[in-house]
Amino acid sequence: MEVGFGVLGPVVAWDRAGTPVDVKGPRHRAVLARLIVARGRVVPVDRLVDDLWEAPAPGAVATVRTFVAALRRALEPGRPPRQPARLLVTEGPGYALRAAPDAVDAWRFEDAVAAAATAPPAPAHERLDAALGWWRGPAYADFAGEPWIRAERSRLDELRLTAVERRAEAALALGRAADAVPGLDVHAAEHPWREEAWRLLALALYRADRQGDALAVLRRARDLLREQLGVDPGPRLRRLESDILRHADTGDAERVWTAATAAYDRTVTGPARLETTVGLLRSLAVTGARGLAAAREQRAAAVAAAERLGDPELTARVIGGYDVPAIWTRSDDPQQSARIVAAAERALAALEPDGHDAARARLLATIAVESRGTRAARGPQAAREAERIARRLGDPAVLAFALNGVFMQSFHRAGLARRRDEVGAELVTLSGRHGLSTFEILGHLIRVQARGALADFAGADEHAAAADRLAARHERPLVGVFTGWYRAMRLAATGAAPADAEAAYRAAAVGLDGAGMPGVERGLLPLALLCLRVWHDRPAGFDDATDWGPYAPWARPLVLIARDRPAEAAAALRRIPDPPRDLLFEALWCLTGRAATLLGDRPLVDRATAELTPAAGELAAASGLLTAGPVALHLARLR
Repeated sequence: MEVGFGVLGPVVAWDRAGTPVDVKGPRHRAVLARLIVARGRVVPVDRLVDDLWEAPAPGAVATVRTFVAALRRALEPGRPPRQPARLLVTEGPGYALRAAPDAVDAWRFEDAVAAAATAPPAPAHERLDAALGWWRGPAYADFAGEPWIRAERSRLDELRLTAVERRAEAALALGRAADAVPGLDVHAAEHPWREEAWRLLALALYRADRQGDALAVLRRARDLLREQLGVDPGPRLRRLESDILRHADTGDAERVWTAATAAYDRTVTGPARLETTVGLLRSLAVTGARGLAAAREQRAAAVAAAERLGDPELTARVIGGYDVPAIWTRSDDPQQSARIVAAAERALAALEPDGHDAARARLLATIAVESRGTRAARGPQAAREAERIARRLGDPAVLAFALNGVFMQSFHRAGLARRRDEVGAELVTLSGRHGLSTFEILGHLIRVQARGALADFAGADEHAAAADRLAARHERPLVGVFTGWYRAMRLAATGAAPADAEAAYRAAAVGLDGAGMPGVERGLLPLALLCLRVWHDRPAGFDDATDWGPYAPWARPLVLIARDRPAEAAAALRRIPDPPRDLLFEALWCLTGRAATLLGDRPLVDRATAELTPAAGELAAASGLLTAGPVALHLARLR
């Protein structure tokens, strides 16, 4: 018999036919509920005893075992004698419930809410409506006062409220504002501190042509929040009130999107979907952390699907259509980048030799961008060829993508900030003329990096401000991560006290949390602090818990020197690799040279001198995010 369990209300069980299973008295149900809360993990007998009784009697353990035996008989009535239980099992010091993932209504509810979050409005509304119908009362209703269930009941209740609000959002997107009003009215009255409840109710009223009622709801919410909690409404409530007062549209875009996607699903099939999907992923990648992560994952799937169809022209369009501007020279996912490069090479080889120039240029630009941070000769070669074809074609979008590849492959030696500034300047002019906003932002960010490395902070400030303006206009939230870090670096580079500069770096690092850019995120803050301390000749004081990410090899010798462990530092220095040829090339060579100087490693001192000399007139700040100070200062120390 397959057993299902209900905890969205009183705790119950039923068999495959839906017939209730008699799970005995309240203590038996408490044992069952406690095991369901554990989600398949073992609950020790002693813990069950403590949870079931405030002052357990001497025979409490034996009593629990009696409860478990009775539950087993009820849940597996056909199990032969002495046959091990398969559902309520004994394991180690206690018991576990090995229920299927869909056997508990609360578990199914969680899955339904998570799935609805990424579904189109119509299926999302249908799924949430059905899931909310599974609730028969408060979760674990017969154990409301038990401490062991309090956190789980609170979590499930919060999830239910979220589901109610998401269902209302889906209804609004479907143009069913009037239908949503009654449920939202009850929801807001029962949960007056949830600003989202008030916002959705007011929005539904406004879209149902009840503007006065909508404003009254918002004012009631404001009065409640001020009088009872002493706080003002949040920005979303304030913005909605402003939109209503100026009669702004608050729903046409969502309704058009819903109708268009529904029409697309009905009419477009087969390989054409892949090309459209890539266009959607390209837009998704610049919307923020969640969009970037989703686009990265689905991009690989789209390329694989195109290759399986055996059409090299389609594959070339799918690969080359993902022309998302790239500013950071370390890949977020090196394994995926290698797979994309291999697929692009296969598509290039399969294309007919005559024609397809735009497709070839895009494939070559993809190879150049995805080969960033590697030492492969193919990357620079592909960048040059893509640029040559793109200039001959005269296609602005193809040329902008090719220039991105040129930028990514412009790190073969130190001291190339002026060359990258030229690339950035051309991107700004080209993209501004032809309305290529994402590449115009890229051009400004490249110039922020380059002008910063050339110590032209007035120029870098102008480009940072321009990038921020474009990002606000076109809703590109990740741009602020780079401009925020630039401003911290600028503070460090223009004479701020080291403590103030460190504080600015720490504040900028907050923007990296959850930004969806692992190639930038890991290790950047401690590296910025280390560069600052080396520049100002201060010890590298970091604890063992510091996560250096990919920069550990260049940090470790200096950290060990600061701890007075010269032998270990020398060993770490002997293992140090050459810095990758990327935005941090000069900074990492400055750290390497400093460690070599302190440990008396003359050959490595000479290597560092040779590598850094071409950048003698620059700051070690090519990334635009951190700086190790003037390269000339480090060369003087090396000499």
